[in-house]
Amino acid sequence: MNEEKETEMKIRNFVLTSAALTATALAPIAATAGSADVAVVEAAPAAPVVVAPVAPMGNWTGAYGGLSLGAQMSESGSYDDTQAVYGVFGGYDYQVGRAVFGGELEFSGSDEVDLNGVDVENVARAKIRGGWDFGQTLVYATAGMSKVETNIGDATAPVGGFGMEYKVTDRFGLGAEYLAENFEDIGSTNVDVVNQTINLRGTLRF
Repeated sequence: MNEEKETEMKIRNFVLTSAALTATALAPIAATAGSADVAVVEAAPAAPVVVAPVAPMGNWTGAYGGLSLGAQMSESGSYDDTQAVYGVFGGYDYQVGRAVFGGELEFSGSDEVDLNGVDVENVARAKIRGGWDFGQTLVYATAGMSKVETNIGDATAPVGGFGMEYKVTDRFGLGAEYLAENFEDIGSTNVDVVNQTINLRGTLRF
């Protein structure tokens, strides 16, 4: 009997000891599992949308007039001369969206351009123009007809060029314009004159 009791006691002690050791070994794992932080995945911020600035639309519709001052470079055969040129102009612009269309009359005189006895006295021009509104700035191309007066007679020719105007105020603008024209057989002679003109312009809008 004593041996049986002793065996039972040994088995019971072995089971209790094994259970205690198992509980002790699993305790850190259970504690770690219970306190583990759950990783939170944050969504990447969306890239900001960049909107390109748009130039405000100007108002170019209406009548205008002004004065010009510049230089006229004239050639006839192997002769050339450059003189100061001054003028007056007036016209009307009409705007559709950012496109600007108009017509202009211009008269300019020079300080006696002399080409081997041919004096270029003045030039009158009738032009149309088309341009694009950049807010305070108008950039345009122009074309039309010119009439030149010289001491040997008159002649007409096509004229073309380009220019720009910047509004200093709503009514006053400053600009520049380049024009080129080729007058042939002036005064029923075989004399040709090629003009290139660069003007600075002051414009008053009404």
